[in-house]
Amino acid sequence: MRQAAHFVFGLFGDVTGLLLFLAPSITFKRIVMNKSTEQFSGIPYVMTILNCLLSSWYGLPFVSPDNLLVSVINGTGAVIETVYVLLFIIYAPKKEKCKILSLFILVISLFAAIALISILALHGRARRIFCGLAASVFSIIMYGSPLSIMRLVVKTKSVEYMPFFLSLFVFLCGTSWFIFGLLGKDPFVAVPNGFGSGLGAIQLILYAIYRKSKGETKKSNADGSLEMGLDKSQLQSREENQSNSQVLKKGHV
Repeated sequence: MRQAAHFVFGLFGDVTGLLLFLAPSITFKRIVMNKSTEQFSGIPYVMTILNCLLSSWYGLPFVSPDNLLVSVINGTGAVIETVYVLLFIIYAPKKEKCKILSLFILVISLFAAIALISILALHGRARRIFCGLAASVFSIIMYGSPLSIMRLVVKTKSVEYMPFFLSLFVFLCGTSWFIFGLLGKDPFVAVPNGFGSGLGAIQLILYAIYRKSKGETKKSNADGSLEMGLDKSQLQSREENQSNSQVLKKGHV
């Protein structure tokens, strides 16, 4: 019974994980149509590749047992995210193109180094702990990336930049793998995904609180872009615009 539940939650995690990885496709459709990356940042996608590669490696049978479903979805995610990064490099300005390409090469090199060390220098339990820690750290970083967006939601009282379905998929994916890790008694799967589940729940709560406060700024995002990789400077600029708009409105009362 426990093994069956373990498999079911892993399968559900694969499905929700796929939906999560496909969520930015709307943003990249916009980039391709406009032939410009505008103010989007490519860094989150490059870092997600590293997370996917490390998690996929950790799930392989010779590293950790009973985690093949972890490898399947993260291997798929690595391919999808690589497509996003390549599209970003094609349409980015020259300076940004060089930065993202350099970061991409660094990420691949770092993964290769970790993989080689785990194969050549470590065995058994030591290999599992080493790869598990590496995968866990970058999983937490990936799940924690929307924190700046959550801060913006609270400050502007608008969920314009925090799409409902993206938050929902983060919660469902994190919860599925958290339960999968608990059933498999694997802290390297349970802990980072428990963190992700918690952050996803907070995002959904924020959405419930501020869902009716999308305001006029929603019109500026009529194409439905998920805006997952907005540059910090753009977020700060839009945050300032929101604040100035509120001040002007108060001045007319």
